[in-house]
Amino acid sequence: MTRRAGMPSAKKKTQLINVEEHVEGFRQVREAHRRELIDDYVELIADLLQELGEARQVDMAARLGVSQPTVAKMLKRLASMGLIAQIPWRGVTLTAEGEELARQSRERHQIVEQFLLALGVSTDIARRDAEGIEHHVSEETLEVFRRFTEQQEQNR
Repeated sequence: MTRRAGMPSAKKKTQLINVEEHVEGFRQVREAHRRELIDDYVELIADLLQELGEARQVDMAARLGVSQPTVAKMLKRLASMGLIAQIPWRGVTLTAEGEELARQSRERHQIVEQFLLALGVSTDIARRDAEGIEHHVSEETLEVFRRFTEQQEQNR
């Protein structure tokens, strides 16, 4: 079919992947979305504790660009998961499990960011893009990113 004004062009036929692969792909995306807020909060709490010596709701709200009630709701969820401890009027601390999750999240972020920098992405964009990508890449892909980055550093 030729393309004329007002007429759609011929559509290319695509081959759908099998149902199981389709389902697994969407399941992984849903799981990544579910985990990304949790990861972001524990990583931010760890960063605030390291830099400021305390992690307060007001600081988290400011850095995440959300309201304090939104932070309070998430902190309640993190406490119920055993990732944080809240001390009334004093702030938030991470449990051992929360510290480990923050460490893993920071490591994932750094691997993705270093990979993007090795590809030539600017520092600001690499940092921002890594914030989203880190939650959606598989362990296999993350390992390839890490090896690629190490190889690029060795070739310098």
